[in-house]
Amino acid sequence: MLRNPILVFTLFCTVAVFVVAEPNMTAAAQSDGGSCITAQCHAKLDKEKYVHGPVAAGECLVCHGESPEHKDNPKKNKFPATIRVADTCYECHEKFPSRKMLHSPVAEGDCTACHSPHASANKFLLRAKGGQLCFTCHDDSIVEKKYVHGPAAVGGCITCHEAHSADFDKMLRAEGPSLCYGCHSDKEEMFNAADNVHPPVAQDCVQCHNPHSAEKQFMLRNKAPELCLGCHEQKKKQLANIAVKHRALESGKSCLNCHNAHMSNIPNLLLLEPLDLCLNCHDRTYKRKDGKPLTNMKKLLAENENHHGPILQKDCSGCHDPHGSEYFRILKKPYPETFYKSFDPKNYELCFSCHEETIVLAPETDKLTNFRNGSQNLHFLHVNKSVKGRTCRACHETHASNFPKHIREAVPFGAWELPINYEKTKTGGSCAPGCHKAMNYDRKRKAFNE
Repeated sequence: MLRNPILVFTLFCTVAVFVVAEPNMTAAAQSDGGSCITAQCHAKLDKEKYVHGPVAAGECLVCHGESPEHKDNPKKNKFPATIRVADTCYECHEKFPSRKMLHSPVAEGDCTACHSPHASANKFLLRAKGGQLCFTCHDDSIVEKKYVHGPAAVGGCITCHEAHSADFDKMLRAEGPSLCYGCHSDKEEMFNAADNVHPPVAQDCVQCHNPHSAEKQFMLRNKAPELCLGCHEQKKKQLANIAVKHRALESGKSCLNCHNAHMSNIPNLLLLEPLDLCLNCHDRTYKRKDGKPLTNMKKLLAENENHHGPILQKDCSGCHDPHGSEYFRILKKPYPETFYKSFDPKNYELCFSCHEETIVLAPETDKLTNFRNGSQNLHFLHVNKSVKGRTCRACHETHASNFPKHIREAVPFGAWELPINYEKTKTGGSCAPGCHKAMNYDRKRKAFNE
Protein backbone atom coordinates (compact mmCIF):
# COMPACT_ATOMS: atom_id res chain seq x y z
CA MET A 1 0.00 0.00 0.00
CA LEU A 2 1.05 3.54 -0.64
CA ARG A 3 1.19 5.28 2.60
CA ASN A 4 2.69 8.61 1.52
CA PRO A 5 -0.39 10.91 1.45
CA ILE A 6 1.15 13.33 -1.01
CA LEU A 7 1.99 10.58 -3.45
CA VAL A 8 -1.50 9.11 -3.12
CA PHE A 9 -3.16 12.46 -3.90
CA THR A 10 -0.92 13.04 -6.91
CA LEU A 11 -1.71 9.65 -8.38
CA PHE A 12 -5.47 10.13 -7.86
CA CYS A 13 -5.45 13.40 -9.74
CA THR A 14 -3.55 11.90 -12.63
CA VAL A 15 -6.06 9.06 -13.03
CA ALA A 16 -9.00 11.44 -12.74
CA VAL A 17 -7.68 13.71 -15.47
CA PHE A 18 -7.17 10.80 -17.81
CA VAL A 19 -10.69 9.54 -17.27
CA VAL A 20 -12.32 12.95 -17.96
CA ALA A 21 -10.18 13.75 -21.02
CA GLU A 22 -10.86 10.48 -22.79
CA PRO A 23 -14.33 11.43 -24.11
CA ASN A 24 -12.97 14.81 -25.34
CA MET A 25 -10.25 13.11 -27.24
CA THR A 26 -12.87 10.94 -28.97
CA ALA A 27 -14.89 14.03 -29.98
CA ALA A 28 -11.79 15.71 -31.28
CA ALA A 29 -11.07 12.74 -33.41
CA GLN A 30 -14.64 12.83 -34.76
CA SER A 31 -14.45 16.56 -35.56
CA ASP A 32 -11.30 16.19 -37.53
CA GLY A 33 -12.61 17.21 -40.94
CA GLY A 34 -9.44 15.97 -42.52
CA SER A 35 -10.73 12.47 -42.06
CA CYS A 36 -13.70 13.31 -44.34
CA ILE A 37 -11.60 14.40 -47.27
CA THR A 38 -10.02 11.11 -48.18
CA ALA A 39 -9.71 9.09 -51.34
CA GLN A 40 -12.40 6.75 -50.05
CA CYS A 41 -14.92 9.49 -49.22
CA HIS A 42 -14.93 13.21 -50.17
CA ALA A 43 -11.63 13.49 -51.96
CA LYS A 44 -12.63 16.28 -54.39
CA LEU A 45 -14.15 18.73 -51.92
CA ASP A 46 -11.04 20.91 -51.63
CA LYS A 47 -9.74 20.57 -55.18
CA GLU A 48 -11.72 23.41 -56.86
CA LYS A 49 -10.40 26.96 -57.37
CA TYR A 50 -12.58 28.39 -54.61
CA VAL A 51 -13.02 26.40 -51.38
CA HIS A 52 -15.38 27.22 -48.51
CA GLY A 53 -13.38 28.29 -45.43
CA PRO A 54 -14.45 25.46 -43.11
CA VAL A 55 -13.69 22.88 -45.82
CA ALA A 56 -10.26 24.37 -46.46
CA ALA A 57 -9.58 24.25 -42.71
CA GLY A 58 -10.85 20.67 -42.44
CA GLU A 59 -13.66 21.80 -40.12
CA CYS A 60 -16.53 19.92 -41.76
CA LEU A 61 -18.45 19.51 -38.52
CA VAL A 62 -18.76 23.28 -38.10
CA CYS A 63 -21.60 23.06 -40.59
CA HIS A 64 -22.57 19.40 -40.51
CA GLY A 65 -22.45 18.72 -36.76
CA GLU A 66 -21.51 15.37 -35.30
CA SER A 67 -22.95 12.06 -36.47
CA PRO A 68 -21.38 8.97 -34.87
CA GLU A 69 -23.58 6.74 -37.03
CA HIS A 70 -22.12 8.30 -40.21
CA LYS A 71 -18.61 7.95 -38.87
CA ASP A 72 -19.15 4.29 -38.04
CA ASN A 73 -20.78 3.42 -41.37
CA PRO A 74 -20.55 6.31 -43.93
CA LYS A 75 -22.08 4.30 -46.76
CA LYS A 76 -25.15 3.38 -44.80
CA ASN A 77 -25.72 6.42 -42.59
CA LYS A 78 -25.81 9.96 -43.95
CA PHE A 79 -25.55 13.19 -42.01
CA PRO A 80 -28.94 14.34 -40.73
CA ALA A 81 -30.42 16.97 -43.09
CA THR A 82 -30.20 20.58 -41.95
CA ILE A 83 -33.76 21.86 -41.57
CA ARG A 84 -32.96 25.43 -42.67
CA VAL A 85 -29.63 25.90 -44.42
CA ALA A 86 -29.66 29.66 -43.88
CA ASP A 87 -29.60 29.23 -40.09
CA THR A 88 -26.30 27.44 -40.45
CA CYS A 89 -24.92 30.03 -42.88
CA TYR A 90 -25.94 32.94 -40.66
CA GLU A 91 -23.89 31.54 -37.78
CA CYS A 92 -20.89 32.94 -39.67
CA HIS A 93 -22.33 35.22 -42.36
CA GLU A 94 -24.28 38.40 -41.60
CA LYS A 95 -27.95 38.41 -42.52
CA PHE A 96 -28.96 40.59 -45.44
CA PRO A 97 -30.66 43.84 -44.41
CA SER A 98 -34.43 43.95 -44.54
CA ARG A 99 -35.46 45.49 -47.88
CA LYS A 100 -38.51 45.62 -50.10
CA MET A 101 -37.56 42.58 -52.18
CA LEU A 102 -35.89 39.28 -51.30
CA HIS A 103 -34.60 36.83 -53.89
CA SER A 104 -36.68 33.66 -53.55
CA PRO A 105 -33.82 31.38 -52.42
CA VAL A 106 -32.90 33.94 -49.75
CA ALA A 107 -36.50 34.25 -48.60
CA GLU A 108 -36.76 30.44 -48.42
CA GLY A 109 -33.45 30.14 -46.58
CA ASP A 110 -31.97 28.03 -49.38
CA CYS A 111 -28.50 29.52 -49.83
CA THR A 112 -27.20 26.34 -51.45
CA ALA A 113 -29.60 26.80 -54.38
CA CYS A 114 -27.02 29.25 -55.75
CA HIS A 115 -23.87 28.62 -53.67
CA SER A 116 -21.95 25.40 -53.25
CA PRO A 117 -21.32 24.79 -49.54
CA HIS A 118 -17.99 23.10 -50.24
CA ALA A 119 -16.08 24.31 -53.30
CA SER A 120 -16.60 25.72 -56.78
CA ALA A 121 -14.78 26.81 -59.89
CA ASN A 122 -16.69 30.10 -59.63
CA LYS A 123 -16.18 33.10 -57.39
CA PHE A 124 -18.41 33.27 -54.30
CA LEU A 125 -18.76 29.49 -54.57
CA LEU A 126 -21.52 29.93 -57.14
CA ARG A 127 -22.85 26.71 -58.65
CA ALA A 128 -22.57 28.11 -62.18
CA LYS A 129 -21.17 31.20 -63.84
CA GLY A 130 -23.19 34.36 -64.43
CA GLY A 131 -26.38 33.94 -66.37
CA GLN A 132 -26.00 30.16 -66.46
CA LEU A 133 -26.78 30.16 -62.76
CA CYS A 134 -29.80 32.44 -63.14
CA PHE A 135 -31.21 30.33 -65.97
CA THR A 136 -31.32 27.23 -63.81
CA CYS A 137 -34.53 28.86 -62.49
CA HIS A 138 -35.36 31.68 -64.92
CA ASP A 139 -36.44 31.16 -68.54
CA ASP A 140 -33.44 31.73 -70.84
CA SER A 141 -35.72 32.63 -73.77
CA ILE A 142 -35.55 36.24 -72.55
CA VAL A 143 -32.07 36.53 -74.08
CA GLU A 144 -32.65 34.56 -77.29
CA LYS A 145 -33.94 37.35 -79.54
CA LYS A 146 -31.88 38.84 -82.38
CA TYR A 147 -30.58 41.83 -80.42
CA VAL A 148 -29.38 41.22 -76.87
CA HIS A 149 -28.61 43.80 -74.17
CA GLY A 150 -24.84 43.79 -73.47
CA PRO A 151 -24.95 42.67 -69.82
CA ALA A 152 -27.53 39.99 -70.61
CA ALA A 153 -25.47 38.73 -73.55
CA VAL A 154 -22.46 38.01 -71.32
CA GLY A 155 -24.41 36.70 -68.33
CA GLY A 156 -23.96 39.88 -66.32
CA CYS A 157 -27.41 39.77 -64.72
CA ILE A 158 -26.16 41.34 -61.50
CA THR A 159 -25.18 44.48 -63.42
CA CYS A 160 -28.85 45.42 -63.18
CA HIS A 161 -30.24 43.02 -60.56
CA GLU A 162 -29.31 42.45 -56.93
CA ALA A 163 -28.59 38.83 -56.05
CA HIS A 164 -29.98 38.74 -52.52
CA SER A 165 -32.23 41.69 -51.58
CA ALA A 166 -33.26 44.95 -53.20
CA ASP A 167 -35.24 48.13 -52.66
CA PHE A 168 -36.85 47.97 -56.10
CA ASP A 169 -39.16 45.60 -57.95
CA LYS A 170 -37.64 42.69 -59.88
CA MET A 171 -34.57 42.92 -57.64
CA LEU A 172 -33.30 45.91 -59.61
CA ARG A 173 -30.37 47.93 -58.31
CA ALA A 174 -32.05 51.26 -59.09
CA GLU A 175 -35.37 52.57 -60.38
CA GLY A 176 -36.35 53.76 -63.85
CA PRO A 177 -33.81 55.63 -65.99
CA SER A 178 -31.40 55.89 -63.05
CA LEU A 179 -30.58 52.22 -63.55
CA CYS A 180 -29.83 52.73 -67.25
CA TYR A 181 -27.76 55.83 -66.56
CA GLY A 182 -25.40 53.64 -64.54
CA CYS A 183 -23.90 52.73 -67.93
CA HIS A 184 -25.47 55.23 -70.36
CA SER A 185 -24.11 58.33 -68.61
CA ASP A 186 -23.74 60.15 -71.95
CA LYS A 187 -27.50 59.90 -72.47
CA GLU A 188 -28.18 61.29 -69.02
CA GLU A 189 -26.17 64.43 -69.80
CA MET A 190 -27.95 64.93 -73.12
CA PHE A 191 -31.42 64.40 -71.65
CA ASN A 192 -30.81 66.73 -68.72
CA ALA A 193 -29.68 69.48 -71.08
CA ALA A 194 -32.65 69.15 -73.48
CA ASP A 195 -35.67 71.45 -73.49
CA ASN A 196 -38.08 68.66 -74.43
CA VAL A 197 -37.82 65.07 -73.20
CA HIS A 198 -39.97 62.14 -74.28
CA PRO A 199 -42.04 61.06 -71.21
CA PRO A 200 -40.80 57.42 -71.22
CA VAL A 201 -37.24 58.75 -70.98
CA ALA A 202 -38.14 60.52 -67.76
CA GLN A 203 -40.26 57.62 -66.45
CA ASP A 204 -38.91 54.26 -67.50
CA CYS A 205 -36.80 53.28 -70.52
CA VAL A 206 -38.33 49.79 -70.62
CA GLN A 207 -41.61 51.24 -71.88
CA CYS A 208 -39.93 51.25 -75.30
CA HIS A 209 -36.87 49.02 -74.85
CA ASN A 210 -36.71 45.41 -73.73
CA PRO A 211 -33.96 45.20 -71.10
CA HIS A 212 -32.95 41.67 -72.11
CA SER A 213 -33.40 41.09 -75.85
CA ALA A 214 -35.69 41.91 -78.77
CA GLU A 215 -36.14 41.24 -82.47
CA LYS A 216 -35.85 44.97 -83.24
CA GLN A 217 -32.63 46.98 -83.23
CA PHE A 218 -31.84 48.83 -80.00
CA MET A 219 -33.96 46.19 -78.24
CA LEU A 220 -37.12 48.12 -79.15
CA ARG A 221 -40.31 46.33 -78.16
CA ASN A 222 -41.78 46.98 -81.61
CA LYS A 223 -40.98 48.95 -84.74
CA ALA A 224 -42.34 52.41 -85.50
CA PRO A 225 -45.10 53.41 -85.95
CA GLU A 226 -46.63 50.48 -84.01
CA LEU A 227 -44.43 51.17 -80.98
CA CYS A 228 -45.33 54.87 -80.95
CA LEU A 229 -49.03 54.28 -81.49
CA GLY A 230 -49.09 52.01 -78.45
CA CYS A 231 -49.11 55.19 -76.36
CA HIS A 232 -50.32 57.81 -78.84
CA GLU A 233 -53.89 56.55 -79.00
CA GLN A 234 -55.30 59.71 -80.62
CA LYS A 235 -52.84 59.48 -83.49
CA LYS A 236 -53.68 55.81 -83.87
CA LYS A 237 -57.39 56.63 -84.24
CA GLN A 238 -56.60 59.48 -86.62
CA LEU A 239 -54.42 57.36 -88.89
CA ALA A 240 -57.01 54.57 -88.93
CA ASN A 241 -59.66 56.93 -90.29
CA ILE A 242 -57.86 59.18 -92.76
CA ALA A 243 -57.69 58.96 -96.52
CA VAL A 244 -54.25 60.50 -97.02
CA LYS A 245 -51.24 59.56 -94.89
CA HIS A 246 -47.96 61.41 -94.87
CA ARG A 247 -45.64 59.22 -96.88
CA ALA A 248 -42.91 59.71 -94.28
CA LEU A 249 -44.95 57.52 -91.91
CA GLU A 250 -44.85 54.64 -94.33
CA SER A 251 -41.19 54.74 -95.35
CA GLY A 252 -37.74 54.63 -93.81
CA LYS A 253 -37.81 55.11 -90.04
CA SER A 254 -41.49 56.12 -90.00
CA CYS A 255 -42.09 58.41 -87.00
CA LEU A 256 -38.35 58.72 -86.47
CA ASN A 257 -37.97 60.37 -89.87
CA CYS A 258 -39.21 63.52 -88.17
CA HIS A 259 -39.05 62.95 -84.40
CA ASN A 260 -36.25 62.20 -81.97
CA ALA A 261 -37.32 59.28 -79.78
CA HIS A 262 -35.59 60.64 -76.68
CA MET A 263 -35.24 64.41 -76.56
CA SER A 264 -35.03 67.60 -78.58
CA ASN A 265 -34.60 71.32 -78.13
CA ILE A 266 -37.50 71.79 -80.55
CA PRO A 267 -41.16 71.29 -79.54
CA ASN A 268 -42.79 67.95 -80.36
CA LEU A 269 -39.35 66.32 -80.29
CA LEU A 270 -38.70 67.35 -83.89
CA LEU A 271 -35.27 66.67 -85.39
CA LEU A 272 -35.12 70.12 -87.01
CA GLU A 273 -37.15 73.31 -87.07
CA PRO A 274 -40.46 72.59 -88.86
CA LEU A 275 -39.75 74.19 -92.24
CA ASP A 276 -36.17 72.89 -92.33
CA LEU A 277 -37.45 69.43 -91.44
CA CYS A 278 -39.98 69.44 -94.29
CA LEU A 279 -37.45 70.74 -96.80
CA ASN A 280 -35.07 68.00 -95.72
CA CYS A 281 -37.27 65.68 -97.81
CA HIS A 282 -39.12 68.10 -100.07
CA ASP A 283 -35.91 69.16 -101.79
CA ARG A 284 -36.62 67.01 -104.82
CA THR A 285 -39.47 66.16 -107.20
CA TYR A 286 -41.64 63.22 -106.20
CA LYS A 287 -44.17 61.36 -108.29
CA ARG A 288 -47.71 61.49 -107.00
CA LYS A 289 -49.94 58.43 -107.08
CA ASP A 290 -51.58 59.79 -110.24
CA GLY A 291 -48.16 59.97 -111.89
CA LYS A 292 -47.92 63.76 -111.84
CA PRO A 293 -44.89 65.45 -110.26
CA LEU A 294 -44.97 66.85 -106.72
CA THR A 295 -43.22 70.22 -106.54
CA ASN A 296 -39.64 70.51 -105.37
CA MET A 297 -40.60 72.87 -102.56
CA LYS A 298 -37.08 73.86 -101.54
CA LYS A 299 -36.36 75.00 -105.09
CA LEU A 300 -39.71 76.82 -105.34
CA LEU A 301 -39.09 78.79 -102.13
CA ALA A 302 -35.54 79.63 -103.15
CA GLU A 303 -36.63 80.95 -106.55
CA ASN A 304 -39.64 82.98 -105.31
CA GLU A 305 -39.26 85.81 -102.83
CA ASN A 306 -42.90 86.38 -101.84
CA HIS A 307 -43.68 83.67 -99.27
CA HIS A 308 -47.09 82.79 -97.85
CA GLY A 309 -47.53 83.67 -94.13
CA PRO A 310 -47.08 80.13 -92.72
CA ILE A 311 -43.92 79.77 -94.80
CA LEU A 312 -42.61 83.08 -93.41
CA GLN A 313 -43.29 81.69 -89.94
CA LYS A 314 -41.49 78.47 -90.93
CA ASP A 315 -44.54 76.44 -90.00
CA CYS A 316 -45.81 74.11 -92.70
CA SER A 317 -48.24 72.65 -90.17
CA GLY A 318 -50.20 75.89 -90.36
CA CYS A 319 -51.90 74.31 -93.39
CA HIS A 320 -50.74 70.68 -93.46
CA ASP A 321 -51.21 67.94 -90.91
CA PRO A 322 -47.78 66.29 -90.74
CA HIS A 323 -49.28 62.87 -89.99
CA GLY A 324 -52.19 62.63 -92.38
CA SER A 325 -55.57 64.01 -93.33
CA GLU A 326 -58.83 63.20 -95.03
CA TYR A 327 -58.04 65.99 -97.50
CA PHE A 328 -55.62 65.95 -100.39
CA ARG A 329 -52.02 67.07 -99.78
CA ILE A 330 -52.62 66.23 -96.08
CA LEU A 331 -54.27 69.64 -95.65
CA LYS A 332 -55.92 70.29 -92.31
CA LYS A 333 -59.19 71.56 -93.76
CA PRO A 334 -61.02 71.62 -97.09
CA TYR A 335 -59.35 73.48 -99.95
CA PRO A 336 -60.32 72.97 -103.62
CA GLU A 337 -57.77 71.07 -105.67
CA THR A 338 -59.31 72.06 -109.02
CA PHE A 339 -59.34 75.27 -111.06
CA TYR A 340 -63.15 75.52 -110.99
CA LYS A 341 -65.45 74.75 -108.07
CA SER A 342 -69.08 75.53 -107.37
CA PHE A 343 -68.97 78.08 -104.55
CA ASP A 344 -69.63 77.00 -100.99
CA PRO A 345 -67.85 78.62 -98.00
CA LYS A 346 -67.17 75.11 -96.66
CA ASN A 347 -64.88 74.49 -99.63
CA TYR A 348 -62.52 77.18 -98.34
CA GLU A 349 -62.34 76.35 -94.63
CA LEU A 350 -58.55 76.18 -94.81
CA CYS A 351 -58.22 79.70 -96.22
CA PHE A 352 -60.83 81.09 -93.84
CA SER A 353 -58.79 79.80 -90.91
CA CYS A 354 -56.78 82.98 -91.39
CA HIS A 355 -58.57 85.11 -94.00
CA GLU A 356 -61.95 86.80 -93.57
CA GLU A 357 -64.78 84.78 -95.06
CA THR A 358 -66.63 87.97 -95.99
CA ILE A 359 -63.99 88.61 -98.69
CA VAL A 360 -66.02 86.36 -101.02
CA LEU A 361 -69.50 87.07 -99.65
CA ALA A 362 -69.93 90.81 -100.24
CA PRO A 363 -70.52 91.96 -103.86
CA GLU A 364 -69.51 95.53 -103.00
CA THR A 365 -66.91 96.80 -100.52
CA ASP A 366 -64.53 99.66 -99.92
CA LYS A 367 -62.31 97.96 -97.32
CA LEU A 368 -62.51 94.14 -97.34
CA THR A 369 -59.99 93.79 -100.18
CA ASN A 370 -57.81 95.85 -102.48
CA PHE A 371 -58.79 93.58 -105.32
CA ARG A 372 -61.74 95.68 -106.40
CA ASN A 373 -62.78 97.88 -109.28
CA GLY A 374 -64.22 100.94 -107.62
CA SER A 375 -66.40 99.29 -104.97
CA GLN A 376 -66.95 96.11 -106.97
CA ASN A 377 -65.47 93.18 -105.02
CA LEU A 378 -63.49 91.19 -107.60
CA HIS A 379 -62.97 88.26 -105.21
CA PHE A 380 -66.76 87.89 -105.05
CA LEU A 381 -66.95 88.23 -108.83
CA HIS A 382 -64.45 85.44 -109.49
CA VAL A 383 -65.16 82.99 -106.70
CA ASN A 384 -68.82 83.28 -105.72
CA LYS A 385 -70.36 81.46 -108.68
CA SER A 386 -72.58 78.43 -108.68
CA VAL A 387 -71.04 77.37 -111.99
CA LYS A 388 -67.31 77.63 -112.74
CA GLY A 389 -66.40 79.54 -109.62
CA ARG A 390 -62.66 80.25 -109.72
CA THR A 391 -60.83 78.72 -106.78
CA CYS A 392 -58.02 80.44 -104.91
CA ARG A 393 -55.44 78.41 -106.82
CA ALA A 394 -56.65 79.90 -110.11
CA CYS A 395 -54.79 83.10 -109.29
CA HIS A 396 -52.67 82.50 -106.19
CA GLU A 397 -49.61 80.32 -105.56
CA THR A 398 -50.17 78.95 -102.06
CA HIS A 399 -46.49 78.70 -101.13
CA ALA A 400 -44.46 81.41 -102.85
CA SER A 401 -44.39 83.70 -105.84
CA ASN A 402 -42.37 86.57 -107.29
CA PHE A 403 -45.53 88.63 -107.61
CA PRO A 404 -47.39 90.56 -104.89
CA LYS A 405 -50.13 88.74 -102.96
CA HIS A 406 -48.65 85.44 -104.17
CA ILE A 407 -50.16 85.93 -107.63
CA ARG A 408 -49.10 83.13 -109.93
CA GLU A 409 -47.11 83.56 -113.09
CA ALA A 410 -49.06 80.70 -114.62
CA VAL A 411 -51.58 78.16 -113.43
CA PRO A 412 -52.04 74.53 -114.54
CA PHE A 413 -55.18 74.32 -116.66
CA GLY A 414 -55.39 70.73 -117.75
CA ALA A 415 -52.36 70.10 -119.96
CA TRP A 416 -51.73 73.84 -120.37
CA GLU A 417 -49.77 76.18 -118.12
CA LEU A 418 -52.17 79.11 -118.42
CA PRO A 419 -50.27 82.43 -118.14
CA ILE A 420 -51.84 85.15 -115.95
CA ASN A 421 -49.74 88.12 -117.10
CA TYR A 422 -50.49 90.09 -113.94
CA GLU A 423 -49.32 93.67 -113.60
CA LYS A 424 -49.74 95.80 -110.49
CA THR A 425 -50.35 99.55 -110.34
CA LYS A 426 -50.52 101.90 -107.34
CA THR A 427 -54.31 101.80 -107.21
CA GLY A 428 -55.08 98.56 -109.01
CA GLY A 429 -53.68 96.45 -111.80
CA SER A 430 -54.48 94.23 -114.73
CA CYS A 431 -54.24 90.64 -115.88
CA ALA A 432 -54.39 89.06 -119.30
CA PRO A 433 -54.78 85.29 -118.88
CA GLY A 434 -54.38 83.17 -121.94
CA CYS A 435 -58.16 82.75 -122.02
CA HIS A 436 -59.19 86.40 -122.44
CA LYS A 437 -57.82 89.84 -123.26
CA ALA A 438 -56.37 92.20 -120.66
CA MET A 439 -58.75 93.25 -117.89
CA ASN A 440 -58.05 96.31 -115.73
CA TYR A 441 -59.20 97.33 -112.27
CA ASP A 442 -58.75 100.47 -110.21
CA ARG A 443 -59.89 101.16 -106.64
CA LYS A 444 -59.93 104.94 -107.00
CA ARG A 445 -61.39 105.29 -110.46
CA LYS A 446 -63.39 102.37 -111.71
CA ALA A 447 -62.05 100.90 -114.96
CA PHE A 448 -64.40 99.96 -117.77
CA ASN A 449 -63.46 96.84 -119.72
CA GLU A 450 -65.02 95.87 -123.05
